[in-house]
Amino acid sequence: MAKSWLVDGRSIAKKVKNATSSTAQIKDCGANRECPNCHYSIDNSDVSPEWPGLPLGVKFDPSDGELLEHLAAKCGVGNSVQHVLIDEFIPTLEWDEGICYTHPENLPGVNKDGRSVHFFHRTMNAYATGKRKRRKIHDQHNLNREDVRWHKTGKTKPVAIDGAHKGWQKIMVLYKSSKKGSKPTKSNWVMHQYHLGEDKEEKDGEYVVSKIFYQQPKETEKVYKEDEENDGRLMPEFDVRMSMCPPPLYNDRRRT
Repeated sequence: MAKSWLVDGRSIAKKVKNATSSTAQIKDCGANRECPNCHYSIDNSDVSPEWPGLPLGVKFDPSDGELLEHLAAKCGVGNSVQHVLIDEFIPTLEWDEGICYTHPENLPGVNKDGRSVHFFHRTMNAYATGKRKRRKIHDQHNLNREDVRWHKTGKTKPVAIDGAHKGWQKIMVLYKSSKKGSKPTKSNWVMHQYHLGEDKEEKDGEYVVSKIFYQQPKETEKVYKEDEENDGRLMPEFDVRMSMCPPPLYNDRRRT
């Protein structure tokens, strides 16, 4: 399958000075030097001393199948080998709680601009017995002691590569509640989690790969805003649009 190795500003760009600039250059880092063992001088005269930088807007955006390929290489499945730069694009979280060691907004490289950030991490069971996974956020910075956890939404979907089933995708949304027993509030944080194998449920301690992003509010949600002059009632979208539309045309036919 076609690869989509693109470059995100937060990863490989840190190795390139001003990578988002059209005039950015990668300088020759001194490859023309002697071998420390045989003292042979490496001829670098046929190599261009400057390489072009990265164009503005280039990003890392793998498909579901490609994420599973990277995960297979991470787990050493078959003959797959990890890409030499994979750690720059998909860092590994080695915390005992996996990705739940902190709120997603505190994860490295994550922000609220709508871009996706990827992580390798291990899953773990919530209890000693049973297969329920730990999805509650264990954030030491949460001074309010809010209950924040990931909730699965929708069905677990199979992911195929070239027509062959390779793994599964789970979609989760972050919810929080201020008090124990209170109704949780849905946030805009979304996680797509992928795991390998035929089983719909991931195994305890196995590596998975997750895509985290902050879902931007839809335009229709912006229209449904509270109007203080309207007794706090919600003004639906069609009410706003009706005020902007011309009056309807009526048939002027009169009774005879």
